[in-house]
Amino acid sequence: MDWGMQNRISQIIKPKTGRTVMLAVDHGYFLGPTSHLENAKKTIEPLIEYADALMPARGVLRADVDPGTSTPIVLRVSGGNSIVGEDLTREGITTSVEDALRLNVAAVAMSIYVGSKYEHQTLMNLGNLVNECERYGMPVVAVTAVGKDMVRDARYLALCCRIAAELGAKIVKTYYTDDFQTVVEGCPVPIVVAGGKQMNTEMDVFELVHSAISEGAVGVDMGRNIWQNEYPVAMIKAVRAIVHENFTPRKAMDLYNSEKEK
Repeated sequence: MDWGMQNRISQIIKPKTGRTVMLAVDHGYFLGPTSHLENAKKTIEPLIEYADALMPARGVLRADVDPGTSTPIVLRVSGGNSIVGEDLTREGITTSVEDALRLNVAAVAMSIYVGSKYEHQTLMNLGNLVNECERYGMPVVAVTAVGKDMVRDARYLALCCRIAAELGAKIVKTYYTDDFQTVVEGCPVPIVVAGGKQMNTEMDVFELVHSAISEGAVGVDMGRNIWQNEYPVAMIKAVRAIVHENFTPRKAMDLYNSEKEK
């Protein structure tokens, strides 16, 4: 791996801990003005300093993220679908590598849909994107997206993650599941865990983060479970404490409760 590639990855996965807290704000590319992300700038500004990396699409990056930020960007470059469209799994590459370079991002991210009607298309998208990005030392993050009819068990996610790594992804974003250690052991590149839809309680979030880290994930890429919380800054601080300081879920809850009173 060349110096530029390593440097970009080290911006995302912090060398001091070998872990990362990514903040996902790319939901609008298929969900539109998601609740609490209608005004992306207002949502991002108080949180970005606590994120190890921010994951937007280029429209929000250009319009709503301060170009003076020191937080590295993982740029969503796939899309072409919507929540009301015919098939959510039908994605293409929407942003060129050249544009990603102009935006000075640390990595690019795209979804794959293993087991879907468009599996081949999305896997070829990944392979072609990796080919382009290797020329410039740009890491690719593969997101193992799950269609409505696909399960999220360890066998399926292990398959998705391994295929993504085999095709050249440098980081894989996937879901947490029972027997998650099996997923990690079968993937030769770092795994970060998605937060998914907003969970019922803060403790549910903290337990997921703690379990994922304990079982081998290098971090999380969370969105709704942070910025849809009533106290988003307190939430991201508590998640960071689990990821980088090995807080237990109970200790993270104590931190969250103390921070939300400020």
